[in-house]
Amino acid sequence: MVAIVDHGRPARAIHPLHAVLLAASLPLFLGGLLCDIAYSRSFEIQWSNFAAWLIAGGMVFAGFSLLWAFIDLFRAGRRRGRGLPYFVLLVITVALGLVNAFVHARDAWGTMPEGLILSAAVTLTALLATWFGFSSFRMGLRMGDTR
Repeated sequence: MVAIVDHGRPARAIHPLHAVLLAASLPLFLGGLLCDIAYSRSFEIQWSNFAAWLIAGGMVFAGFSLLWAFIDLFRAGRRRGRGLPYFVLLVITVALGLVNAFVHARDAWGTMPEGLILSAAVTLTALLATWFGFSSFRMGLRMGDTR
């Protein structure tokens, strides 16, 4: 059985490569947050270095996901509104991640507490963007609706 969404169109799944790019950014940003927490408790400079590299990696994957979402936004046609919250969350994630990367480019003592706060915000927006990204293509389905 195929689940049917509005106007008789079948639900679209996220492209597998897009899913990999989107899903890869979340653990990297989460790792950056955990490294910032470790640095704030131990003041070992290497934790700040780890956080900076993890944030940079998360930015690479989030940037490619944003590019893919931007292209999908225009390919969606009339269903454009469904991918818009996902696209906006990705824009916020990339913008906060860029500011966070700039904060982590300072010396280790200069990253706290802004780096920790920004890492938490980026991780939260990355989590929300991943959630919306995997669910936005199936919006419109109701429980048990298999028409």
